[in-house]
Amino acid sequence: MQLFEEPASASGPAPTGPLADRMRPRSLDEIVGQDHLLGPGRVLRTAIESGELHSMILWGPPGSGKTTLASLMARVAGARFVAFSAVLSGVKEIRQVVAEADVERTRRRRRTILFVDEIHRFNRAQQDAFLPHVEKGTIVLVGATTENPSFEVNSALLSRCRVYVLNALTEDDLVTIMRRALADRERGLAASAPEVTDDALRLIARLANGDARSALNILELAVQLAAPAEGRRPVTEAVIRDAAQRKTLLYDKAGEEHYNLISALHKSLRDSDPDASLYWMTRMLDSGEDPLYVARRLVRFASEDVGNADPRALTLTLAAKEAYDFLGSPEGELALAQATLYLALAPKSNAAYVAFNEAKADVQERPAEPVPPHIRNAPTGLMKNLGYGRGYQYAHDAAEARVEQEHLPEALRGRQYYRPTERGLEAELGRRLAEWRRWREAHRPKA
Repeated sequence: MQLFEEPASASGPAPTGPLADRMRPRSLDEIVGQDHLLGPGRVLRTAIESGELHSMILWGPPGSGKTTLASLMARVAGARFVAFSAVLSGVKEIRQVVAEADVERTRRRRRTILFVDEIHRFNRAQQDAFLPHVEKGTIVLVGATTENPSFEVNSALLSRCRVYVLNALTEDDLVTIMRRALADRERGLAASAPEVTDDALRLIARLANGDARSALNILELAVQLAAPAEGRRPVTEAVIRDAAQRKTLLYDKAGEEHYNLISALHKSLRDSDPDASLYWMTRMLDSGEDPLYVARRLVRFASEDVGNADPRALTLTLAAKEAYDFLGSPEGELALAQATLYLALAPKSNAAYVAFNEAKADVQERPAEPVPPHIRNAPTGLMKNLGYGRGYQYAHDAAEARVEQEHLPEALRGRQYYRPTERGLEAELGRRLAEWRRWREAHRPKA
């Protein structure tokens, strides 16, 4: 039995396979929606067509074409293609495929593209196993991930790969792909005589949410469900919604709407509902969501919605992430549950989030104001002669460590970004801030 298989031949998959598989593009020109990478003269297309293969990470949402692109890359460049699943394979399989790749390179002068689907599911030790072979060029590593590689791929491997971002397909892209399937008699649905209006195609595109695989699966099931009428199969809105619902139910554990679930978790946490928060968090894990993605969302929530009302929330969520990273599933999931319950019951404040966004808006939308001279660094005599640091008041030399000097640029004097709430520790922080601002106003030099 072979662990790895070559990609399907240019004639395409067997016609009995799913429509999404049958309609995979057979050339770079057939790929829809990634013109920023594969348009004429674009960097990735040029590299593929010239045979200058390099290791890379393809980062994009489900159904954006990562697997298809990797397979076509091998076909166009005449390289051997090995598909490798991070879910099913480990270091032993990595060693086996590297040994085979070394033989291909030395004896047959043929490069091997090792395509690793869901590379973010590999732990750091498994990712490290690729390093020497990517460095030597034994394999061309093409990793696919739906997660931000900055978080999920270790820095040593990331530094040896280029990251290409694939965009979610637009509604027009999905309509183009579905029209191609409807018109194709060999691989597509033309033999079934479907009758699908533009409005119906756009409804499917909206339901698919940028995912070509989902769009083609819904379309195929809708055509199968449509009742024949005078030799045609009219696909109605009701049939489409039925097809979409059946598909969701059929693939419930792995096919839940990612964004709906994370939204439900976030809003339940924000509304301090521990039972609902724990339910939605558990639903995400049970649906096949990456637990480290859940951990990152909890860390984000600790800053965005709890903030300084309870600074311990950030510490606890980071500890939960580390605990999961250390223990893995299922033991580590309890740490995520603990953090979820703590966040739900913590006092809430988005004051830090609001303050940061307001400060960021000033930085991005206003001119880059000069630093006031008295708080500039003055490491050289020239800078001191120019007045850098002149008049600076050292707070520790002042009563109660308070000084009346200004710190914002002249154009932003009086700006107040941070407005603490009356909840949790932030109530005390607000009291201190209000007292400091009153003192500053009383001692501010008159214009």
